[in-house]
Amino acid sequence: MTAFKLVVVSAGLGKPSSTRLLADRLTDSTVRRLAAEGREVDVTVVELRDLAVEIANNLVTGFPGAGLRAAIGAVTEADALIAVTPIFTASYSGLFKSFFDVIDNDALTGKPVLIAATGGTPRHSLALEHAVRPLFSYLRAVVLPTAVYAATDDWGAAGDGLTDGLPRRIDRAAGELAALLAGRAPAAPALPEQVVPFAEQLAALRV
Repeated sequence: MTAFKLVVVSAGLGKPSSTRLLADRLTDSTVRRLAAEGREVDVTVVELRDLAVEIANNLVTGFPGAGLRAAIGAVTEADALIAVTPIFTASYSGLFKSFFDVIDNDALTGKPVLIAATGGTPRHSLALEHAVRPLFSYLRAVVLPTAVYAATDDWGAAGDGLTDGLPRRIDRAAGELAALLAGRAPAAPALPEQVVPFAEQLAALRV
């Protein structure tokens, strides 16, 4: 059975970051639920922090570097996305937005997306609904009902133990994504692009 392609986009700036930690928790819960259904999952993590320079260059020149090109390809071919951003000034980060700005507007059409965010205070949680969700709705993705926000107080003192509320939200969102994927067939592998020899192109023009 073909494995699902799950791509995780993390826009955390630190290393390590709470954004990546939340992304990993959501991924683990989703994979675990699909495995219980006998479904295999191939996970690709896209760390936008490592692509910041290439994203900026692409916005100016229109030409993606090798790393950014691979990330765009992974997102385009994915069966589903988990997209996690830190919240700055009540909205998604500029790096997060810039990455999705360089992706074709039709690339996410019909694709399930689990959205999540991190921030220092619970006051920023509404940014998921007034900023992040509209972004993916505009791109015609299927945005899951449950969005997960994790404030600093949602994490344990060591940054590894979770409070009672956050695990439930993670499992609920992951359960929605797993259920949606379980009802779909994995995308077929992309066919290699066929290059028509120049002589054949000229012959076709003469006909």
